[in-house]
Formats: sequence, C-alpha cells, structure tokens
Amino acid sequence: MVSVAPRLLLTFLMVAGVSLQGSQSQQAPPGQRQKPFFERFRRLEEQFRRFQEVSLVQLQEIAANLNVSSGVHASFRLLEDKQEAQASAANATHAALHEELQQLRSWVKKLQNQTRKGAARVRTLEESLREREQRGPAEREEQQALLANLTREVSRLQDDSQALRAGQGSLRKGLESLQDALKTQGAKLAELEQLAQAPLEHNEVLLSSALAAAPLRSRSPVQRGPEEAAGQSRALKKLRAKHRQRKKLQQQNRLLAAQAQNGSLPGQKPPLQEKEPEGPPRPEPPSPGQEVTGKAPGEQGEPKAPHPPGTICNVGAMLVFPNASTENFAAFEPGFRSGLLEFSLCSWVRTSARYLGTILSYATEDNDNKLVLHGRDAAPRSALHFVIGDPAFRELPVGRLLDGRWHHVCVIWSSLQGRYWFFVDRRLAGMGSRFRKGYEIPAGGSLLLGQEQDTPGGGFEPSEAFVGRLAGLALWDRALSPGEVSGMAIGKGLPRSPLLSLANLTKLSGAVQKVSCSCLEHCL
Repeated sequence: MVSVAPRLLLTFLMVAGVSLQGSQSQQAPPGQRQKPFFERFRRLEEQFRRFQEVSLVQLQEIAANLNVSSGVHASFRLLEDKQEAQASAANATHAALHEELQQLRSWVKKLQNQTRKGAARVRTLEESLREREQRGPAEREEQQALLANLTREVSRLQDDSQALRAGQGSLRKGLESLQDALKTQGAKLAELEQLAQAPLEHNEVLLSSALAAAPLRSRSPVQRGPEEAAGQSRALKKLRAKHRQRKKLQQQNRLLAAQAQNGSLPGQKPPLQEKEPEGPPRPEPPSPGQEVTGKAPGEQGEPKAPHPPGTICNVGAMLVFPNASTENFAAFEPGFRSGLLEFSLCSWVRTSARYLGTILSYATEDNDNKLVLHGRDAAPRSALHFVIGDPAFRELPVGRLLDGRWHHVCVIWSSLQGRYWFFVDRRLAGMGSRFRKGYEIPAGGSLLLGQEQDTPGGGFEPSEAFVGRLAGLALWDRALSPGEVSGMAIGKGLPRSPLLSLANLTKLSGAVQKVSCSCLEHCL
C-alpha cells in the first residue's frame, strides 16, 4: 500500500512536466517567453512542493490509517473469538434450556394427569354427596325405625329380666322348701331305719303303731308262729307297704338330690347362674349315669384364653421400606397373567409415619390406576383411596393403623355386584356395593408395592411412597370368607391357592429389604 502511492505520484508529476513543456514550446518562441516560463516553472515547483507536502501528509495519514486498520483487524479477530465463545455459550444455554423445557413439559403433563384425576375424584365425590343427600331422608327414617325397634327390644328384655328375677326368687324359695322337705324325710328315714334295726322284743310291742319296720320279714315262718303262718295280718301288710314306701321315698330322695346338684328340677327350666360366693366351690359327686368331664361346674361355657403374643406364625417374609425415596419399591414381573373379576389382598402392616402411603399399584398402558391402594402425605391422612379403573375410587378408613403397631388388613372386591369389604384386625371397618360392577381388571400390567405409578413402572412421588413394614402379603383371585380372614388374623395358615405372595417377588429396588420371619414376633 505504501510503495504503490509514491509511484503513482511520480508518474503524475512526470506527465504534468512533459505536458507543460509541450505547451510552452508551441505558444511562444524561445527568446520571447523565457522569463514567464521560469516564473511558471517556479510556480509549478512551488505547487509541486505544496503538492508533495500535501501528499506526504496524506501518506502519513494513510500510514496511520494502515496502523489503525491492522489494529482494527486484530480487533476484528478478537471480536470473532468472542463471537465464537458467545455462540458456544449460547448453544450450551440453548441445550440446557431445551432440557429444562422437556422437564417442564413432563411436569406439565404430570400436572395435567393429576388435575384430571383430581377433577374426576371431585366429580365422584359430588356424585357420592348427591347420592347421600338423596338417600338421607330414607336412611334417617330407617335409622329411626331401627331405633324404635331397638327401644322396644330393650324394654322387652328389661321385662324379661324382671320376670326372670322374679322366677329366680320363686325358684329359690322352692329350693329352700325342698331342702326342708328333704331334711324332714331324712329324719323320718333315720327313725324308720332305727326302728327296723331294733331287737324283736321291742318291735313286737309297736306292731300296731305301723312304725316297726321289717324285722318280721327277716323271721322264718317257724319263728312267726302259727297265726302268722296262716296268713298275714293287717298290721304286717301295713308294715310291708311302709317298707315299700320307704324304698320308693329313698329313690325319690336320691333323684331329687341329684337334680338339686345339677341345678334343675323336674318340669322346670334350670335357673340362671348367679354369682357364686367367694372361695373355691365344693366338689359334688356325680349322679348315677352322669358323665364325668373333669371340669368344675360353670367351666363348660367359658371362652378360651386369647392367644399369647408371638403365636402368629403364618407370615413367611417381611418387606422393610425405610424411607420415602422414589427408588424404594418391590415388583412382581409379570403382574397378573389373566384378568381378575374378584380378588382378595391381605397383609400385616406396620408404620410409624403420620400417613399410610401407597401399598399396591397396578398400571397398564391404557390406565395407570387399574388397581391402587393409594395413600399420600396430604389431608385426609386417615383415609386410603381404593381405586379400580381410574377415576372410580372409594375411601377406606385407616386411622387406627397409624399407631406404629402390627395390624392385619384385608381388602376384598367382587365384580358380581360391585361389592367390597375392608377388614382391620378381623373387624369389618368398611364395605359397600355398586363399585365397578361387572368390571374386569386386565392382565399384562406393571404390579408394584410401595409406590404409586403415573406411568407403567415410573412417575413416582415421595409424598405417595409407603414407609414401614409389610409382612405375609398375599393376593387371591377370589373373595375370601370372613372365617378365612379371621383365621389369618389369629395365626392360622393362609387360605388355599394364593395367586401371589412375597415369595413371588422378582425385584427389590432402592433400600427395600426382604427379611425371612416365620412368626410375627420375629418381624421386628
């Protein structure tokens, strides 16, 4: 750039000089115009000097501008580097923003699902409330009728109790009179026996009194004399009749004594048992023909003593869920191999949390709430949502389970009439009908313990996780009877043919532990 400009300037000056010389030679002869030529040459030289100065200044400016342009070029390179760094930072920000947008979309989708579930539950609650309002007057009338019937029954029972007390008093008086009669008869019998065992010479004097018993019957005909051998006198007949009467009376006394010991009289109902006096009862000898059972009176109807703690030995295994992490769950793979029209789910449950959490969750691609026992750390914490085919659900009361102790629970459902039953410690804590009548729980889903699924195998929330212990959990494809439920709760064996149990678990995730404990006292 610097070498090209001087060359152009010199070329321009040479051309200008040549053109001036040519013009001067054409206009005037050499002798006449020599002086103006030198003046013009001086002026031209001055102009050239000025032009040179101006050119030098311009060249200096150009050189300065060249230095500035090189600095600008370096600045441009620096700006390009900065632009590349900003572009890479923008790309990273764009990628992070895209990832955040994806998370936001998933959260929005999950929020939409929860909103949809909440709206469905609100609709179901509104429908239940309307049904209750519609059934309210009829139920109140029915309750009033039941209360009136109960009042009449109580008054009738009070009348029967009063009549029974009066009958007890009369029966007590009858027993006292019977005891007095027995004492009198016993005295008479003793007197007759003494007379019967007296010597002959004393009895002969008392033949006419009809109290001499049968010593004459022991005498031979030779000893009686001819008058007795010929025939019996009226006195002897009367004595024999008295002897027969005495035997009959003795038999009746023994029979009455046996009946008095048994607490019943002929033709009367046995009296109610009264409070026995303090002190051990006196043993009574059994009556003839009575079977000896080896139990004291009053022990036949006593209930058996309750089982001591530690005799519940139908558990088999226990699952421990230590905290509310979304990583903690247990899985059955596959879930149900065939559809269910009935099921029974029973387990021992123990939790120290202020809510129960989700015990079981069964989800398919079509619906993530095909079968759920759903609890969460939100009001109401004393209720568990029993869901079959979202959005239909029922609330089960579980407040008594939140005391940190073992409790036996059973949830039973049948699609035949849509009936369900909820048992807690052998007692029926809830029931209903018309709940998913005719519905079939499909096969091929994801079956988990301890977490509620928003998608098959995922979509967990810490507030819905189960924290505690599950022992002896089993599921049947039929509706168990109350006797089978009660048998499990008192330690008898499991009912026949369970569909699934803790022995069928295929996966333990997170901090969940499976502990073998045959008896509940060992599941600590």
